[in-house]
Amino acid sequence: QVQLVESGGGSVQAGGSLRLSCAVSEITGVTYTMAWFRQAPGKEREFVAVISRSGSITNYADPVNGRFIISRGDVKNTINLQMNNLKPEDTATYYCNIVESLRNLAPIGSWGRGTQVTVSS
Repeated sequence: QVQLVESGGGSVQAGGSLRLSCAVSEITGVTYTMAWFRQAPGKEREFVAVISRSGSITNYADPVNGRFIISRGDVKNTINLQMNNLKPEDTATYYCNIVESLRNLAPIGSWGRGTQVTVSS
């Protein structure tokens, strides 16, 4: 399975911003549809945002729509998540993965270690 590596988490106060990055850990000729997910303590992992292979189409979960921006990086199969106006409820471990499609968010790759985001009030 494809491995994913996330980076960029940290601790901020409410209203602050963070930028996360994710990369596929192996060189491949395939361009993947990729997505961000998050898991808060005691809760199930949930979808955050997805981006098409070309980067021209993005979709967001309602809680982050208008505050987060997913984008493709300059290197193939890398994505970023710009998180603005962060709220305490955004506190979670953030993961990326490759998914079947924009409509089918079933993860295909192996889950990485994630990156922790902590937002204080």
